[in-house]
Amino acid sequence: MVKAMEAARKAARRAQEATYEGLCTIYEYHEVTDEKTKLSSEEEIAVIENQPCKLSFEKLNSVVQTETAAVQAQGVKLFLAPEIVVSSNSKIVVTQNGVTDEYSASGIPAIYSTHQEITLESFRGWA
Repeated sequence: MVKAMEAARKAARRAQEATYEGLCTIYEYHEVTDEKTKLSSEEEIAVIENQPCKLSFEKLNSVVQTETAAVQAQGVKLFLAPEIVVSSNSKIVVTQNGVTDEYSASGIPAIYSTHQEITLESFRGWA
């Protein structure tokens, strides 16, 4: 029974990952010390590179009013392998269907045995 469940989970994960159409690179902002000068500075460091993923877009029913116009809100969700750790302060660069965009995680990931789902928002800079 346990082996059958494990085989089913592996098959479900393969099916999920077969839908991945993009690649993402995850960056974190860390303090780095130069070995020669011993000076430290904050730098953007790639912690995961070229990770297969999938972006999913949905139109939300809410409309956001800006100073110039009303804009239809769009939800963006990233599907990714469950073992990948994405810090809440990460920048996630995703290339899918020939388009590259920068995002940041806007919520706690929903982690399942086959994948994880992370709600994203447009990257607006390091906090």
